[in-house]
Amino acid sequence: MLTIRHLLLFACLLLLTSCNQNQDAKDSQLALMKTTNPGPVVTDHHNLNLGENVKNDVSSLSELYDVAVVKGEKNILVVYKVKHMQRFRMKKIEKNVTKMLEKKYPDEKFTVSSDYKIFLEAVRLEEKIKSGKFSEQRAEKRLKEIVKMTEART
Repeated sequence: MLTIRHLLLFACLLLLTSCNQNQDAKDSQLALMKTTNPGPVVTDHHNLNLGENVKNDVSSLSELYDVAVVKGEKNILVVYKVKHMQRFRMKKIEKNVTKMLEKKYPDEKFTVSSDYKIFLEAVRLEEKIKSGKFSEQRAEKRLKEIVKMTEART
């Protein structure tokens, strides 16, 4: 009887520990369904405050509820989620966001997108940078790949 209890306890512990293996992947997958509010990511570390300023400016728009900013050497990627009732105006919102950013930061080059896949890739990039899995060069290369994906989708 005691052996059966030990075996049952061991099986429960094994089951519980195996359920927590891919927590990072689950977090990035949930980014599509909930507000994640990721912090701005900087790959070049020359102007750290610019990413935060851009995120605050874009977040102030009432049509948006989640914004991710990735600042690279030459490009700033701005991705956001649009509130459900505003989805019919997505092109106009993207145009307004782009115009606002180019007016406020004329020296910077922006890539703006409301695509969920691009948002998910930006969140994954942020997770890998913060965990230390990506160096600055690798993060910059991945940012360029994400920007190319946005250009291919338009």
